[in-house]
Amino acid sequence: MRAPRDGDLLRVRVQPRAARAAIGDWRADGTLTVRVTAPPVHGRANAAVGALLAEALGVPASAVRVVHGEHGRDKLVRVTGLTPAEIRRRLEGGER
Repeated sequence: MRAPRDGDLLRVRVQPRAARAAIGDWRADGTLTVRVTAPPVHGRANAAVGALLAEALGVPASAVRVVHGEHGRDKLVRVTGLTPAEIRRRLEGGER
């Protein structure tokens, strides 16, 4: 994760068309794995990633946005309103 001026950036590896949507594990390189059921067409998988992360983090959907990697599996997602420590704690099952 990197901390820009207007939010925190989260590196995400996406598996579209998964059997079920879920937040996966942190990879050794600091990337979070995310599975979504949506297909990777017309931005559906990106929207599903944003919605799933927003729900898991307890923030509004408007606080989560894919800023890089819209057409690939590796994405950079901006999360506003939380610190990197809060993001990690919430994604690992901590309090919201």
